[in-house]
Amino acid sequence: MVGGWLLWRLRPAAIAYVLAVQAVALALVVLVFVTSRSPLSNELLTFTMLAATAGTVIVITSVSINVRRQIRRNPWTLHIAYLAAGILTLPPNLLVLLLLGPTLHGVLDGRPELHRWLFTTAATTIATLSARFLIGWSEPHWSPVLFVLAGAVLLVVRAFLVAVGIRLRNPGAARADVLGEPIDVLLGIVAASLGGLLAVAVSIEPGSAPLAGPPLVLLDLASQLPQWRRSAQRDAKTGLANAAHWERLARNELHRAQARGQPVSLLLLDLDHFKRVNDEIGHLAGDTVLAAVAMMLRSSVRREDAVGRFGGEEFVVLLPGKDTDVACDAADRIRTSTAALSVPTRDTRGHHRELNDLTVSIGVATTSRFGYDLTDLLVAADAALLTAKSAGRNAVTLA
Repeated sequence: MVGGWLLWRLRPAAIAYVLAVQAVALALVVLVFVTSRSPLSNELLTFTMLAATAGTVIVITSVSINVRRQIRRNPWTLHIAYLAAGILTLPPNLLVLLLLGPTLHGVLDGRPELHRWLFTTAATTIATLSARFLIGWSEPHWSPVLFVLAGAVLLVVRAFLVAVGIRLRNPGAARADVLGEPIDVLLGIVAASLGGLLAVAVSIEPGSAPLAGPPLVLLDLASQLPQWRRSAQRDAKTGLANAAHWERLARNELHRAQARGQPVSLLLLDLDHFKRVNDEIGHLAGDTVLAAVAMMLRSSVRREDAVGRFGGEEFVVLLPGKDTDVACDAADRIRTSTAALSVPTRDTRGHHRELNDLTVSIGVATTSRFGYDLTDLLVAADAALLTAKSAGRNAVTLA
């Protein structure tokens, strides 16, 4: 599974970190129940209204609005909103019970990666209790400044814990995958702000909590938009940019490079004899190979280089600011890294196989020879790729 969180397949540091975060969250929950006082009747009423509203929204967004068939749901903004309200209005023991909301979401969404869900829930728990500690553990201090600080702590601590986990799992992950995009930050601020408004409302009249239901549903839908966009831009099997998105990135990069008078190089790669893998071992094994090659490509080039899957067993890499010699060196490095790959997989009978005889042919085209038109570069690189294939494969050819 591309980018999967199968726990025991993670790096040792990532495994230790995931388990440590879960252990800290569990210890904090136990400490809360041991040290907290019994809730008052008005606090129980506030909790009931918040929990009922959040639970209803969770059921609606998970069942009626069945987005999970299209993308993997990540309803974090919804949880931020009602947890922010709970931080400001509930005692710690009831606040912990409100954290059962992510659990309900996980059950309804049928998440197959249990430990990933447990990790993000643990990170949310630590962030929530940290925000509560900031504004007063036993009794929250109502102040606009503290409201803002509590929301910031809730968002920043959760984002930091999750980001470290992603970086440890995949050191080569793109910055947007680790830290999110600007719209993710904006949605988080909106969620925390909505939670603050909800807290003010329920502190005056607990029965007003259901009025927040429609805005919470809308917030949850809005939080899926970045994922829909990323899903539409990425190849499902490799996680790389798909052909259409890569072409948009490449044309924009070529336009900027032309305006600045900077060189750009393009690599077109084709795995040699890949059809044999599909025919002899199976298409699932072939998908595993494609994912392994994609990961190798990302680690072999710079962050600013645009890597995409061009179709079938073809990949494409745009190297801004790099001319002939550097591009050929990069291509040869990729060719060598491909030959050194050892990909564990299973054949159609379920037997474990180790694929270690992979090779790749690469065609290289540069703007210094063919200009800044993407079509011209692709045609030239494709011609060079065919030359590399006819010359015996496992080769780099300059157009």
